[in-house]
Amino acid sequence: MADGRASDASPTSSLIRRPTADEVPALTDHYFNRTKAAVARFGDKRVTYAVFMRRPVVCAPRLAIEWLETIAAARKTKFDIDLRHKEGEWTGAGDPIMYVSGSLYELVDLETIYLQKLGPACVAAYNAYTMCVDLPRTAFLAMDARHCAGSEMAEMMAYAASVGSAAAKAEVGAKGFVGNATDATAHYFGQSGGFGTMPHALIGYAGSTVRAAEMLLDLLGTQNVTVLVDYYGQEVTDALAVCRRFPDVAASGRLSVRLDTHGGRYVEGLDLGKSYAVLERNAPLSLRGYRTEQELRYLTGTGVSAAAIWHMREELDRAGFAKVRIVASSGFTPAKCKTMAVANAPIDTVGTGSYLPEVWTETYATSDIVEYDGQPSVKVGREFLLRK
Repeated sequence: MADGRASDASPTSSLIRRPTADEVPALTDHYFNRTKAAVARFGDKRVTYAVFMRRPVVCAPRLAIEWLETIAAARKTKFDIDLRHKEGEWTGAGDPIMYVSGSLYELVDLETIYLQKLGPACVAAYNAYTMCVDLPRTAFLAMDARHCAGSEMAEMMAYAASVGSAAAKAEVGAKGFVGNATDATAHYFGQSGGFGTMPHALIGYAGSTVRAAEMLLDLLGTQNVTVLVDYYGQEVTDALAVCRRFPDVAASGRLSVRLDTHGGRYVEGLDLGKSYAVLERNAPLSLRGYRTEQELRYLTGTGVSAAAIWHMREELDRAGFAKVRIVASSGFTPAKCKTMAVANAPIDTVGTGSYLPEVWTETYATSDIVEYDGQPSVKVGREFLLRK
């Protein structure tokens, strides 16, 4: 995997709080506090921690390292951090991401928190990377904030998406993640603010999809505009109605329609048989060979399937709106993106929060001391962590 570094366009918003040195004792595992007290009584040692993951990931260490450096400054000490994998590099299971050396008294109570900042970010970066590599011609928007457990996690996930995206851009020239949903973390994508389309609430308020589009265009002026078209279950009808209401915007390439149809029904004009027919016309190879049940659902099932996207593209082109773009959302996991690539689905942009780790146990980072005062020592079975 090529090295790719996420944007450093601006500092993180002050709205996102990180644990301060004074807050560490209450937030760390209590046995670390006890160990700190023992070291204070019986004497300090210089130690080295090996920090690693139990599964392959994309290295996303910046938030953990920045926090360690901030705490070191507050404690008037220094931690030596030997980063073994650059940000954006593939890292194998059990392969130390970094070694952290310093006073045991100053380091021992930090493990809980720096592992929290490392593991989930590395797994999310891996997911974002695979999605971008599988759909290199598609732009992505990080729409994960509403699924996060607070602003710290939202920052971590935005950072992770930017790392995975940067690696995919460097390796295969992918468009990758071009922005995200909130202002606070937009700088990770080189943006000054968050991006967004429109919520279903705006259409309900407006009373029609066309009226909601009118309101949005009145607000945005000459900016690009994306209109959600599934509210009334008339994706094609409403998309074409918006295009006909604003033909100049549609012809200029400034208009996108967003498919967000839930899994309880087919997109307007489709059923199972028609979905197969759409793919036979546009991506016949996607239906050849063995497909899992989940893959078939992504290809021809309800919701935002590959067939639904091809169907929308056909209808827009048939009506003379070839420059109108398609934004797809709703459950775009790495697996779904891979299936969309098989079908060569004509998606211009994917809005997703589904690069967040699905199996949280896979995000657990681990840290073991491997040296005490320069002498190698680690628990039996973890000798592979010793610094070479």
